[in-house]
Amino acid sequence: MNKIWGFIQYGYLVVGIVFFIEAILKWNSDKEESLIMFGFGIFITLIFFFKRKFRRKIGERNKPN
Repeated sequence: MNKIWGFIQYGYLVVGIVFFIEAILKWNSDKEESLIMFGFGIFITLIFFFKRKFRRKIGERNKPN
């Protein structure tokens, strides 16, 4: 199950990248929506790093001595 979560965490990174790309493409037509997408992209990217750190921390704690 832990390996599945390892792959799912990269889904957050992919979604964040998609939001960044959409924001860049819409920058000239709708700046307000573009800024919202940048915000979501930053938020989702931060979630990726938090989940990765948390998963590693739990993995270290669950290692047999």
